[in-house]
Amino acid sequence: MLRTRFRRLAAATAVAVVGLGALTACGGGDDEATSGPVKLRFLSLAWQKESLQVNKDLVAKWNAEHPDIQVEYVQGDWNSVHDQLLTSFEGGDAADIVHYEASSIGEFSKQGYLADLSGLVSDDLKGQIDKGVWDTATFDGKVTGVPFLLESQVVIANKKLLDAAGVAVPPATSGWTWDEFQANAQKLTKPGQYGAAWALKSPTNRVLNLSLNYDGKFFYDGDGGRPEVKVGDAEKEVPKRIHDMLYTAKSASPEALGMSGADTLPGFFGGKYALLPGSVSLRQQMVEQAPAGFEWVTLPPVKGLSAKQAANPQTLSISEDSKHKKQAAQFLEYFLNPTNMAALAKGDWLVPTGKQANEELVKLTAGKQGWDVAAASAADLTVAPFQQADGYPEWKTKYATPALQQYFANKITLDQLSTQLVDGGKQVLR
Repeated sequence: MLRTRFRRLAAATAVAVVGLGALTACGGGDDEATSGPVKLRFLSLAWQKESLQVNKDLVAKWNAEHPDIQVEYVQGDWNSVHDQLLTSFEGGDAADIVHYEASSIGEFSKQGYLADLSGLVSDDLKGQIDKGVWDTATFDGKVTGVPFLLESQVVIANKKLLDAAGVAVPPATSGWTWDEFQANAQKLTKPGQYGAAWALKSPTNRVLNLSLNYDGKFFYDGDGGRPEVKVGDAEKEVPKRIHDMLYTAKSASPEALGMSGADTLPGFFGGKYALLPGSVSLRQQMVEQAPAGFEWVTLPPVKGLSAKQAANPQTLSISEDSKHKKQAAQFLEYFLNPTNMAALAKGDWLVPTGKQANEELVKLTAGKQGWDVAAASAADLTVAPFQQADGYPEWKTKYATPALQQYFANKITLDQLSTQLVDGGKQVLR
């Protein structure tokens, strides 16, 4: 920030030396001269082929239609963007518009690097996105990101195996309860075939997301408002049910525990697993990799007391140091209008946050490839307490992930899991 102020002071001094005529030519309002178009930089993290093309096409279309506000597309990378942003923010050279995710922008928001968008985005855009999703990008009362793409947990199923077992596909807007999911997994289990494969190589986010089904929060306000980890019946429900499928009903494959979602696909295509609980984005790999004639279907999220899941949307933010916040907000409004948001979601195989974008996406795809299920799942995505806890990343890495892996490998009890999670919270959050 100091470097930015120094550069601005130096620029102002240089202008003063030139004289009053030059000052008049600069005009009022923005810090830069108005003799040319406003120039904005947009740091994008799009990486999939279709998504990249959509992003670049939208920028090109904007530039063609707005000669007075030109946007430069800057390609970023998910693996290095955090350090890149930290360096650019501290150096006062950040892009005007920044693409990231809600769970990661809180740090930058609290340090004052991101602009409050409350008064910059339109009421129409605000109204398109549910409050629970806006809350994921709200820190200390400031909205510092526009959430635009969501990822939900659904179930991918082998339709042939469902039909053979007499298991009906639920409607797009109403998934199975956990009891029904477990019972159907049992029906789909037979020698050489498991009803389900839980890919739990990285279990923490998935377990905490799904625990919202039973109002399991894990992170609570303690003394003085400091967060603390608690594990009660609500938090135990989802881990216990998954563990029961693995070792009591034996309807879930133990070998899938160390896998990612993509690792389970060969077994799924080979009829080894009938149900794959996983990300809605897994549908892309189904389309691209499924053998000819393989019939699959997307099932809605499972339900406990509700179908709620934690939302960690991708976001677009405006840098606090941007000299052209209003113009950057105009670009955001254009980039995220319903038609464009639907196209962006389709390119990434994710769910748009906007209600109208959801409707347009279902029409655009005719509901095929599970897009109707994906769109409907957005209604149950909301902010979760762990997303607002500053110590969550450390707790997840050092304590939660190892403890959950031990529990799902049947090496510790549920009570021991609870103790490790709570004790880890005390170490990180003290």
